[in-house]
Amino acid sequence: MDQEPLVLNDKTAETTQKQQIKSGDFIEIRFTGFVNGKPFDSNISEDLKKLNPEAEPEKTIIIVGKEMVVPGLDKEFVGKEFNKEYSITISYKEGFGQRYKELIRTIPLKIFTQQKIVPRPGASFVLDNRLAKVIAVSGARVITDFNNPLAGKDLEYKFIAVRPVTDLKEKVEAVCKLIFHFIPKIEIEKNAVTIHGPKVLESIIKHREPEFNNLLNAQVHFKESAPEKLEEKENPDNI
Repeated sequence: MDQEPLVLNDKTAETTQKQQIKSGDFIEIRFTGFVNGKPFDSNISEDLKKLNPEAEPEKTIIIVGKEMVVPGLDKEFVGKEFNKEYSITISYKEGFGQRYKELIRTIPLKIFTQQKIVPRPGASFVLDNRLAKVIAVSGARVITDFNNPLAGKDLEYKFIAVRPVTDLKEKVEAVCKLIFHFIPKIEIEKNAVTIHGPKVLESIIKHREPEFNNLLNAQVHFKESAPEKLEEKENPDNI
């Protein structure tokens, strides 16, 4: 991997490396996923540039056992050591699942033209909040595939657990990604956490209060704020 390893003193590095990862641990990871030998997702600079020369790698923190990555990769972290690189192959069943014929649908061309979209074979669009790939255009019909592009494909991953995450703010951000799928404004004072956002978040926090408490071992409070302030902090997940 081309990124610099975490800098620790010799004693701390040795202790961290020998520490085995457990379910429920917060860890920072670096990874690349491959299909048919080609990368499809990564936060390692060298591999990411092959996907998009303009992209910059992002720090990725997960909670082991919560499937913040595909199930087959998630379970592989248990028992592994920090700062060691591993390579695995997982079946499609533990990756993005199998392909379903019923997810290949024929959509009237007018649905696209009404939105001023010209469908072409191979192009991808978001329809009904789902990613769809155009397979063919025949007259007034557009044959689309709503399967995940990686469905039915075995995957390979190389990964390294960089460090255990103990900072409360980083842990709160990870839990927010897990539950909300974005990171709202967060304030931390001692062992108390305040999450700012629209009123709808309050009911979610109350409903999942036991999960917040178990994961963070901290008091979590809510404070309503204007939606526009929240949007500035949005951080969509992308593994």
